[in-house]
Amino acid sequence: MSEKIRKSDAEWRAQLTDQQYHVTREKGTEPPFTGEYEAAESAGTYVCVCCGQPLFSSEAKYHSGSGWPSYWQPVAAQSVALQRDTTHGMLRVEALCSRCDAHLGHVFEDGPQPTGLRFCINSAALRLTQEKPGKKP
Repeated sequence: MSEKIRKSDAEWRAQLTDQQYHVTREKGTEPPFTGEYEAAESAGTYVCVCCGQPLFSSEAKYHSGSGWPSYWQPVAAQSVALQRDTTHGMLRVEALCSRCDAHLGHVFEDGPQPTGLRFCINSAALRLTQEKPGKKP
């Protein structure tokens, strides 16, 4: 795993759009069915918008009907950190980028096999790096 990335609040604000900052640094969420990648079908790797760490493959993406991009597993277990979240009167599992601690979304146990997990992720926390034609990942 790469070394932790730490930046000041001013540095994050200068790098990110207002929505990206709200989602990733303030643990916000985008409204359902509004995110850029909710219905995306392109092949590639979804990386952290803050630090560029690879997080999810398009091969693990599926349409959950939740209104947010959903994945049944990250590209590597160590890419996404999980933490207990009791905000908003709910008990949930928060998904964070393990490299820069960006809030990504939440993980639920109602996903498809083989993992049974649904990583419900904000589009604003991601950037899709599309595969080049003829190149294998």
